[in-house]
Amino acid sequence: MSSKPRLLTQLILVLIWGLSACASFGTVNTPTPELPTSTPVPPSATPPPSVATVNGEYITVAEFQAELARYKAAQISLGITVTDEDANKIVLEDMIAQFLLSQAAREANFTLTEADLQLRIDALVSQLGSADALTQWQSAHGYDDTSFRVALKRSAESAWMRDKIIADVPTVVEQIHLRQILTYNEEDANYALEQLKNGSDFNELAALYDPITLGELGWVPRGYLLDPKADEAVFALQAGSYSNVIATDAGFHIFKALERADHPLSPDALLTVQEKALQNWIVEQRTKSEIVLAP
Repeated sequence: MSSKPRLLTQLILVLIWGLSACASFGTVNTPTPELPTSTPVPPSATPPPSVATVNGEYITVAEFQAELARYKAAQISLGITVTDEDANKIVLEDMIAQFLLSQAAREANFTLTEADLQLRIDALVSQLGSADALTQWQSAHGYDDTSFRVALKRSAESAWMRDKIIADVPTVVEQIHLRQILTYNEEDANYALEQLKNGSDFNELAALYDPITLGELGWVPRGYLLDPKADEAVFALQAGSYSNVIATDAGFHIFKALERADHPLSPDALLTVQEKALQNWIVEQRTKSEIVLAP
């Protein structure tokens, strides 16, 4: 592969990650927040063709179609098949979330100066080797200079707000040290529960059904278990007690709380809790926002 295609691939990855910041949880280098100094641009007398407005800001048809094309290309590269209806919905929801994040960043007195924005563009030009190469990429993906700068600025704003939300997630929370008996049919699970009621040792039964992990699940916070029924059942337990049979997509579980206390989140649990916090923020923000979809 020549150097130019490699650089183009790098830019595509940067933009897919950057312009869809609400779906990413990596840290980014964002400038120090500053008080806004620019005067807002008054709305155009003739609204642009749009797929939606988010608190008065337009998601234009051109920007939506460009983002949709990038999303579909990314799925194809990953070998994933997605219907047009699903792709449209995913991209629109992602763009609405990004608009909400960027708007909240500005309300929190974050602004990306023109100098900061230019530094980002200069870095992309450096990656590609020339300004012409960046212009070609923009043209091929539905951007002109103005729309590209707007999208890049919004990406930085939404990434800053995303990082602020997940940074506020506590790293030490109430958790349960959990062990389980897991079976793949209800009859075995009910039999195990009956044995427990007759005095059998939980750890021995857990090891019998899963000799590799011995049923050990470690410390889990609220919301970490994928099934809401399992999460609810687990956090109804006190240390030393066990649940009834809980059916999930993974099988039939009997959970035992070994300990219950405030405990540091594991890296995987922290990521899950951060993602949930971000999702909850977006859901709440949507209820307070005026979002109008085009007919």
